[in-house]
Amino acid sequence: MIDSRAVIDPKAKVAEGVEVGPWSYIGPEVEIGPGSVIHSHVVIKGPTQIGKNNRIFQFASVGEDCQDKKYQGEPTRLEIGDNNIIREGCTIHRGTVQDNSATIIGNNNLFMAYVHVGHDSIIEDDCIFANNAAIAGHVKVGRGAILGGYTTVHQFCMVGAYSMSAAHTAVFKDIPAFVMVSGNPAEAHGMNFEGMRRRQYSPELIKILRQAYKVVYRQGLTLEEALAKLSVLEKGYAEVSVFIKSLEASTRGITR
Repeated sequence: MIDSRAVIDPKAKVAEGVEVGPWSYIGPEVEIGPGSVIHSHVVIKGPTQIGKNNRIFQFASVGEDCQDKKYQGEPTRLEIGDNNIIREGCTIHRGTVQDNSATIIGNNNLFMAYVHVGHDSIIEDDCIFANNAAIAGHVKVGRGAILGGYTTVHQFCMVGAYSMSAAHTAVFKDIPAFVMVSGNPAEAHGMNFEGMRRRQYSPELIKILRQAYKVVYRQGLTLEEALAKLSVLEKGYAEVSVFIKSLEASTRGITR
Protein backbone atom coordinates (compact mmCIF):
# COMPACT_ATOMS: atom_id res chain seq x y z
CA MET A 1 0.00 0.00 0.00
CA ILE A 2 3.07 2.26 0.27
CA ASP A 3 4.77 3.00 -3.01
CA SER A 4 8.48 2.20 -3.04
CA ARG A 5 9.23 5.71 -4.31
CA ALA A 6 7.63 7.39 -1.27
CA VAL A 7 9.91 8.68 1.51
CA ILE A 8 8.68 7.95 5.02
CA ASP A 9 10.76 8.90 8.03
CA PRO A 10 11.39 6.01 10.43
CA LYS A 11 9.92 8.11 13.25
CA ALA A 12 6.58 8.53 11.46
CA LYS A 13 3.64 6.38 12.56
CA VAL A 14 1.62 5.19 9.59
CA ALA A 15 -1.25 2.83 10.37
CA GLU A 16 -1.53 -0.49 8.60
CA GLY A 17 -3.43 -0.22 5.34
CA VAL A 18 -2.68 3.46 4.70
CA GLU A 19 -1.96 4.13 1.02
CA VAL A 20 0.96 6.40 0.15
CA GLY A 21 1.64 7.32 -3.46
CA PRO A 22 4.95 7.82 -5.25
CA TRP A 23 7.23 10.74 -4.39
CA SER A 24 5.29 11.70 -1.28
CA TYR A 25 7.24 12.65 1.84
CA ILE A 26 6.08 11.90 5.39
CA GLY A 27 8.34 13.39 8.03
CA PRO A 28 9.10 12.54 11.66
CA GLU A 29 6.43 13.10 14.31
CA VAL A 30 3.65 12.47 11.80
CA GLU A 31 0.84 10.06 12.67
CA ILE A 32 -1.65 8.89 10.04
CA GLY A 33 -4.70 6.84 10.99
CA PRO A 34 -6.12 3.77 9.24
CA GLY A 35 -7.99 4.02 5.97
CA SER A 36 -6.27 7.23 4.88
CA VAL A 37 -4.99 7.71 1.33
CA ILE A 38 -2.02 9.96 0.61
CA HIS A 39 -1.69 10.48 -3.13
CA SER A 40 1.54 11.22 -4.99
CA HIS A 41 3.73 14.29 -4.40
CA VAL A 42 2.26 15.12 -0.98
CA VAL A 43 4.45 16.62 1.77
CA ILE A 44 3.42 16.05 5.40
CA LYS A 45 5.59 17.41 8.19
CA GLY A 46 5.14 17.24 11.94
CA PRO A 47 4.28 17.28 14.67
CA THR A 48 1.07 16.37 12.84
CA GLN A 49 -1.68 13.94 13.79
CA ILE A 50 -4.09 12.80 11.06
CA GLY A 51 -7.09 10.62 11.90
CA LYS A 52 -8.96 7.93 9.99
CA ASN A 53 -10.13 7.79 6.38
CA ASN A 54 -8.65 11.06 5.20
CA ARG A 55 -7.76 11.63 1.55
CA ILE A 56 -4.93 14.01 0.68
CA PHE A 57 -4.30 14.73 -2.99
CA GLN A 58 -1.19 15.59 -4.96
CA PHE A 59 0.98 18.61 -4.21
CA ALA A 60 -0.72 19.35 -0.88
CA SER A 61 1.59 20.64 1.87
CA VAL A 62 0.32 19.62 5.28
CA GLY A 63 1.91 20.49 8.64
CA GLU A 64 4.54 22.90 7.35
CA ASP A 65 6.08 25.67 9.47
CA CYS A 66 3.74 28.65 9.68
CA GLN A 67 4.13 31.91 7.77
CA ASP A 68 4.69 34.07 10.84
CA LYS A 69 7.85 36.06 11.50
CA LYS A 70 7.50 35.34 15.22
CA TYR A 71 7.88 31.61 14.61
CA GLN A 72 11.31 30.42 15.70
CA GLY A 73 11.05 26.68 15.11
CA GLU A 74 9.10 25.79 18.25
CA PRO A 75 7.48 22.29 18.24
CA THR A 76 3.93 23.37 17.42
CA ARG A 77 1.43 20.92 15.96
CA LEU A 78 -1.39 20.24 13.51
CA GLU A 79 -4.36 18.04 14.40
CA ILE A 80 -6.70 16.70 11.70
CA GLY A 81 -9.71 14.53 12.49
CA ASP A 82 -11.45 11.89 10.38
CA ASN A 83 -12.97 11.70 6.88
CA ASN A 84 -11.52 14.93 5.54
CA ILE A 85 -10.76 15.53 1.85
CA ILE A 86 -7.77 17.76 1.11
CA ARG A 87 -7.48 18.40 -2.61
CA GLU A 88 -4.62 19.42 -4.89
CA GLY A 89 -2.22 22.14 -3.80
CA CYS A 90 -3.73 22.85 -0.36
CA THR A 91 -1.47 24.34 2.31
CA ILE A 92 -2.21 23.75 6.00
CA HIS A 93 0.23 25.11 8.58
CA ARG A 94 0.97 24.26 12.20
CA GLY A 95 0.35 26.68 15.08
CA THR A 96 2.47 29.13 17.06
CA VAL A 97 3.38 29.29 20.73
CA GLN A 98 1.86 32.77 20.85
CA ASP A 99 -1.59 31.13 20.56
CA ASN A 100 -2.39 27.54 21.63
CA SER A 101 0.48 26.01 19.59
CA ALA A 102 -1.93 24.11 17.34
CA THR A 103 -3.96 24.31 14.18
CA ILE A 104 -7.00 22.08 14.62
CA ILE A 105 -9.30 20.62 11.95
CA GLY A 106 -12.33 18.49 12.79
CA ASN A 107 -14.13 15.83 10.77
CA ASN A 108 -15.86 15.51 7.39
CA ASN A 109 -14.47 18.70 5.88
CA LEU A 110 -13.83 19.34 2.19
CA PHE A 111 -10.92 21.55 1.19
CA MET A 112 -10.99 22.05 -2.56
CA ALA A 113 -7.89 22.78 -4.65
CA TYR A 114 -5.41 25.43 -3.47
CA VAL A 115 -7.10 26.23 -0.17
CA HIS A 116 -4.90 27.77 2.54
CA VAL A 117 -5.43 27.24 6.28
CA GLY A 118 -3.27 29.57 8.36
CA HIS A 119 -1.60 28.86 11.68
CA ASP A 120 -3.60 28.47 14.89
CA SER A 121 -6.90 28.28 13.04
CA ILE A 122 -9.68 26.05 14.34
CA ILE A 123 -12.10 24.47 11.88
CA GLU A 124 -15.00 22.43 13.19
CA ASP A 125 -16.87 19.65 11.32
CA ASP A 126 -18.68 19.47 7.96
CA CYS A 127 -17.21 22.63 6.44
CA ILE A 128 -16.59 23.27 2.73
CA PHE A 129 -13.79 25.52 1.50
CA ALA A 130 -14.15 26.04 -2.26
CA ASN A 131 -11.18 26.48 -4.59
CA ASN A 132 -8.58 29.06 -3.51
CA ALA A 133 -10.38 30.05 -0.31
CA ALA A 134 -7.84 31.21 2.27
CA ILE A 135 -8.03 31.89 5.99
CA ALA A 136 -5.29 33.73 7.84
CA GLY A 137 -3.95 32.82 11.25
CA HIS A 138 -6.10 32.48 14.38
CA VAL A 139 -9.38 32.16 12.44
CA LYS A 140 -12.23 30.09 13.90
CA VAL A 141 -14.68 28.42 11.51
CA GLY A 142 -17.87 26.92 12.90
CA ARG A 143 -19.58 23.67 11.96
CA GLY A 144 -21.07 23.47 8.48
CA ALA A 145 -19.71 26.81 7.23
CA ILE A 146 -19.16 27.22 3.48
CA LEU A 147 -16.51 29.54 2.02
CA GLY A 148 -16.96 30.31 -1.66
CA GLY A 149 -14.07 30.24 -4.11
CA TYR A 150 -11.38 32.88 -3.57
CA THR A 151 -12.88 33.95 -0.24
CA THR A 152 -10.24 35.48 2.04
CA VAL A 153 -10.63 35.77 5.81
CA HIS A 154 -8.58 38.21 7.92
CA GLN A 155 -6.68 36.95 10.96
CA PHE A 156 -8.59 36.53 14.24
CA CYS A 157 -11.97 36.54 12.49
CA MET A 158 -14.77 34.15 13.41
CA VAL A 159 -16.85 32.44 10.71
CA GLY A 160 -20.07 31.28 12.35
CA ALA A 161 -21.67 27.86 12.06
CA TYR A 162 -23.64 27.21 8.85
CA SER A 163 -22.73 30.63 7.46
CA MET A 164 -21.83 31.04 3.80
CA SER A 165 -19.71 33.40 1.72
CA ALA A 166 -20.02 34.08 -1.98
CA ALA A 167 -17.06 33.79 -4.32
CA HIS A 168 -14.40 36.51 -4.09
CA THR A 169 -15.58 37.68 -0.66
CA ALA A 170 -13.12 39.51 1.59
CA VAL A 171 -13.95 39.01 5.27
CA PHE A 172 -12.58 41.51 7.80
CA LYS A 173 -15.16 41.14 10.59
CA ASP A 174 -16.92 38.22 12.25
CA ILE A 175 -19.70 36.40 10.37
CA PRO A 176 -22.56 35.35 12.67
CA ALA A 177 -23.96 31.84 12.43
CA PHE A 178 -26.26 31.14 9.43
CA VAL A 179 -25.54 34.52 7.79
CA MET A 180 -24.69 34.82 4.09
CA VAL A 181 -22.09 37.40 3.05
CA SER A 182 -20.52 38.68 -0.14
CA GLY A 183 -18.40 41.55 -1.44
CA ASN A 184 -15.17 43.36 -0.60
CA PRO A 185 -15.47 44.19 2.21
CA ALA A 186 -18.04 41.53 3.04
CA GLU A 187 -21.63 42.59 3.66
CA ALA A 188 -24.51 40.52 5.02
CA HIS A 189 -27.22 39.41 2.59
CA GLY A 190 -29.72 37.39 4.60
CA MET A 191 -29.40 33.91 6.04
CA ASN A 192 -28.67 30.58 4.41
CA PHE A 193 -32.32 29.53 4.36
CA GLU A 194 -31.84 27.04 1.52
CA GLY A 195 -29.22 25.29 3.62
CA MET A 196 -31.68 25.21 6.51
CA ARG A 197 -34.29 23.50 4.33
CA ARG A 198 -31.74 20.93 3.21
CA ARG A 199 -31.02 20.23 6.87
CA GLN A 200 -34.79 19.81 7.31
CA TYR A 201 -35.30 22.71 9.70
CA SER A 202 -38.99 23.18 10.43
CA PRO A 203 -40.85 26.14 8.87
CA GLU A 204 -41.40 27.53 12.37
CA LEU A 205 -37.67 27.44 13.15
CA ILE A 206 -36.79 29.11 9.85
CA LYS A 207 -39.39 31.81 10.57
CA ILE A 208 -37.87 32.51 13.99
CA LEU A 209 -34.34 32.67 12.57
CA ARG A 210 -35.59 35.08 9.91
CA GLN A 211 -37.05 37.27 12.66
CA ALA A 212 -33.78 37.10 14.58
CA TYR A 213 -31.88 38.26 11.50
CA LYS A 214 -34.23 41.22 11.08
CA VAL A 215 -33.70 42.26 14.69
CA VAL A 216 -29.94 42.48 14.12
CA TYR A 217 -29.86 43.77 10.55
CA ARG A 218 -33.10 45.59 9.79
CA GLN A 219 -34.08 47.60 12.88
CA GLY A 220 -31.14 49.99 13.17
CA LEU A 221 -30.16 48.66 16.61
CA THR A 222 -26.74 48.43 18.15
CA LEU A 223 -25.54 44.89 18.75
CA GLU A 224 -26.18 45.26 22.48
CA GLU A 225 -29.75 46.43 21.85
CA ALA A 226 -30.35 43.60 19.39
CA LEU A 227 -29.08 40.98 21.84
CA ALA A 228 -31.49 42.23 24.46
CA LYS A 229 -34.41 41.68 22.06
CA LEU A 230 -33.23 38.31 20.76
CA SER A 231 -33.67 36.54 24.08
CA VAL A 232 -37.43 36.68 23.53
CA LEU A 233 -37.09 34.71 20.27
CA GLU A 234 -34.87 31.95 21.63
CA LYS A 235 -37.80 29.77 22.82
CA GLY A 236 -35.61 26.77 23.52
CA TYR A 237 -34.43 26.39 19.91
CA ALA A 238 -30.78 25.34 19.91
CA GLU A 239 -30.22 26.94 16.50
CA VAL A 240 -31.39 30.35 17.72
CA SER A 241 -29.01 29.97 20.65
CA VAL A 242 -26.19 29.24 18.19
CA PHE A 243 -26.98 32.50 16.36
CA ILE A 244 -27.10 34.48 19.60
CA LYS A 245 -23.88 32.97 20.95
CA SER A 246 -22.05 33.79 17.71
CA LEU A 247 -23.04 37.43 18.18
CA GLU A 248 -21.96 37.42 21.82
CA ALA A 249 -18.62 35.82 20.93
CA SER A 250 -17.69 38.46 18.36
CA THR A 251 -14.51 40.37 19.14
CA ARG A 252 -13.97 42.19 15.83
CA GLY A 253 -17.53 43.36 15.29
CA ILE A 254 -19.97 41.57 13.03
CA THR A 255 -20.25 41.78 9.27
CA ARG A 256 -23.16 44.15 8.53
